[in-house]
Amino acid sequence: MIECRPFDSLGGANHGWLDAKHHFSFAEYHDPKRVHWGALRVWNDDAIQPGTGFPPHSHADMEIITYVREGAITHQDNLGNKGRTKAGDVQVMSAGTGIRHSEYNLEPGITRIFQIWIFPDRQGEPPSWGSKPFPKNDRSGRFVVLASGIAGDEDALPIRTNARVLGATLKAGETVEYRFSGKDRHGYLVPATGQVEVNGIALQARDGAAISDEVLLRITAVADSELVLVDAAG
Repeated sequence: MIECRPFDSLGGANHGWLDAKHHFSFAEYHDPKRVHWGALRVWNDDAIQPGTGFPPHSHADMEIITYVREGAITHQDNLGNKGRTKAGDVQVMSAGTGIRHSEYNLEPGITRIFQIWIFPDRQGEPPSWGSKPFPKNDRSGRFVVLASGIAGDEDALPIRTNARVLGATLKAGETVEYRFSGKDRHGYLVPATGQVEVNGIALQARDGAAISDEVLLRITAVADSELVLVDAAG
């Protein structure tokens, strides 16, 4: 089953400094049919104005993956970590027993991110943070694992959950396939840019596709496209 969730149907709020769209219930937006998708809890599509950002705040017991689509985000936390993650790259924060952090757009233009939260498989571990570059040329015509808690994905940023986050870039007319490990998996696919067909279902840029009971995805680009996919436990 593949359910298209058009961008125009998403919840959200424009706070001036932050224009946020929510694929799942978040903050003031609540939809009982869109609370989570398997272990995937949050997928926010955020546009952050220059010189603004999220001031220090706390999290616990959540895997938080930030995919930077445009601009860059600068992270700082109470563990002493500090770093700038730019467009196309990824940062992961395992909140663990608790972490306090800030995320600011210190760039001259708007920063656009996907913020993805996945429930961890285990609790009681210390928090951690990491960032890694993932050149888009390396993802041309294929999926690359960006963050993962699945054995064998050693080149990805580690997360503490039975899930993986993948990225791909496709030229118009190109096709890529992805095979889930079983029908009990929950997938969620968003084209950051472009237009694609997923097993015959049309998706526009920033639409979501909620995927279940599928073993194989066949994705064909109608236009040049940048894709982000989450494969999570049910």
